[in-house]
Amino acid sequence: MAQENKLDKMFKKHKVLPDVVQQLPGQSLQINYSGGQNVDYGNVLTPTQVKSPPKVVWDAEADTFYTLIMTDPDAPSRAEPKFREWHHWLVTNIPGSAIDQGDVLTEYVGSAPPKNTGLHRYVFLLYKQPGKVQFNEPNISKTSGSNRGKFSAKKFSAKYKLGDPIAANFYQAEYDDYVPTVYKQLKG
Repeated sequence: MAQENKLDKMFKKHKVLPDVVQQLPGQSLQINYSGGQNVDYGNVLTPTQVKSPPKVVWDAEADTFYTLIMTDPDAPSRAEPKFREWHHWLVTNIPGSAIDQGDVLTEYVGSAPPKNTGLHRYVFLLYKQPGKVQFNEPNISKTSGSNRGKFSAKKFSAKYKLGDPIAANFYQAEYDDYVPTVYKQLKG
């Protein structure tokens, strides 16, 4: 119950609810980066700390497929989110909790908020699929920024009948000296 109250409080405080999700997910995702940083309901991490894909853990059901989305609703800034949402990672048909066995539609790219745009929210959403799904989406490499902007987790979920996310978590980040490296990577 305390975990649910914290999730509710932080999702509302940082306006993840309603900017990204319309309903509070029932559980939290455990997200750990290789340097020992944990994602914890809006804590602040740096682009340098989140440059590599994290380990994501949830209570998975056997013989069930999941979709994981990482999205930034604050592109290019929270004050002017004209590219809302810019998705950083999209993995579908994850069997149980084996992300490495899922179908990577969008390769992971870490946070890269532009200079002087303040904190951006980076939201991880987990959906329980109704079964194995044939997703008709472009494959996006980690060296491409194409087709990442103006994504909508809500529309994606509706298109594939995924329902509301069952688990979520998020952190915040703002520009640091690693961001130009990400921009260079995205130019291929």
